[in-house]
Amino acid sequence: MSDTAPAPVPRPAQVTLPDGRVEIAPGSPAPSGPYTNEDLLPVPVERRTWTTYNFSALWVGMAHNTASWTLASGLIAVGMDWKQAVFTIALANVIVLIPMLLTGHAGPKYGIPFPVFARASFGVRGANLPAVVRALVACGWFGIQTWIGGEAIYFLAGKLIGQGWADASRIGGYAWTMWLSFAVFWAIQVAIIYRGMETIRRFENWAAPFVLVGAVVMLWWMSDKAGGLGPLFDQPSGLGWGGDFWKLFAPSLMGMIGFWSTLSLNIPDFTRYGSSQRAQTWGQSLGLPTTMTLFAFLSVLVTSGSQAVYGKPIWDPVQLAARTDSTVGLLYALVTVLVATLSVNIAANLVSPAFDFSHVAPRKIGFRTGALITCVLAVLIRPWKLYADPQGYIFTWLGLVGGLLGTVAGILIADYWILRRTRLDLGDLYRPGGRYWYEGGWNWRAVVASLVGGVLAVGGADFHPLLDGRPLPALSPLADYGWAVGLGTSMVLYLGLMLPRHRRRAMG
Repeated sequence: MSDTAPAPVPRPAQVTLPDGRVEIAPGSPAPSGPYTNEDLLPVPVERRTWTTYNFSALWVGMAHNTASWTLASGLIAVGMDWKQAVFTIALANVIVLIPMLLTGHAGPKYGIPFPVFARASFGVRGANLPAVVRALVACGWFGIQTWIGGEAIYFLAGKLIGQGWADASRIGGYAWTMWLSFAVFWAIQVAIIYRGMETIRRFENWAAPFVLVGAVVMLWWMSDKAGGLGPLFDQPSGLGWGGDFWKLFAPSLMGMIGFWSTLSLNIPDFTRYGSSQRAQTWGQSLGLPTTMTLFAFLSVLVTSGSQAVYGKPIWDPVQLAARTDSTVGLLYALVTVLVATLSVNIAANLVSPAFDFSHVAPRKIGFRTGALITCVLAVLIRPWKLYADPQGYIFTWLGLVGGLLGTVAGILIADYWILRRTRLDLGDLYRPGGRYWYEGGWNWRAVVASLVGGVLAVGGADFHPLLDGRPLPALSPLADYGWAVGLGTSMVLYLGLMLPRHRRRAMG
């Protein structure tokens, strides 16, 4: 490839305000050309209005969902006790907060979304690589959450219609009525996409506390059946605190980090509306670790209670709620699941991939088309396989996600903080032939660093139930530390490849 580019686009000027935020200079034309559309343009400073409260509330809404619940309950199901599970989740969220804040910094400073931020390191065209990887991961999450929502409809309908619904003939291991419920919930979300997002955004304001109340109600119900809170705390670890626990701890920690490794990349999609760095830093610091730890605490206590009452831990809250004898209680529990899944799935797992797919072809793919692509791919990924058991969910799905996305985070952090010292040229992020054009729009150094980091992070992983065996068995010792291996490898390799070029340009 050469450094030649398509017809050059005029470079708009930028201005830095006293508080450090940067925007397109007043009177200067907005970025234009084949690599921009309205959704990708920098947010003007007057529209960067989110406060500390707004970011804290965002994380409250994000954390209170069924997938977050199953993180903690899944750890109980694989042998941990409540102290080990809460410790693992709390530590993971403190760790993942660090890249969350580092990548989020570019949002309030420049007002740019994640795909545009990635152009500084991957190139104007090359940023499609991390954008598509992030989008495909979101498709998997969208599918998992849609399966959970379909499961809630299935159990709810079964309670109202009777055993004929639950005992329907099976297809692919599940009752055909379960597949119908999955399709219905999928269709509901597609319909909402085409009606617009404003209704769902208002809906999220009360959905999060509604779900938190539902979790407390489940805790009260389970403690009542167990004969008090004592049995919930008394359930012993199946691992102890010896070698068996620490062997499971590392992949579990990486899995928990992998849960939010998606948002640690595309958090600029939200922080671009921040009124200041202080707002996004304090808002995320107060909202993410505390909310996730509290919700995990509720989850592990309820799951421990299910072990005391039923003799085995029931990690899926929908299946646990289905055991209640109260029709009113079941309806409330399952409606809570539906509310949480619907609001979080569209906000967290649909908006970002829709914009990521739009970034691939800004002139051809709009938000609705990108969202529909997400919905279709979410089914093709077969989320029922990923969610079938806690082993596959935590160690395969979350482990792979964390390993792959950790490589991108390492490159973004190295480029923005170490090489560029947080200085970006807004106009060149959208302009062919500018400083972020590299070779034909691609920075091959970032691509190499991400590929090598990805292979080392997940090459030795167990892909069951998606695939049998490990692609590269020799790398299996690294698999338990996938996120850390991917992030560290890509960061070091990227810096090693970029520093000679960076020095030459500085001297020239």
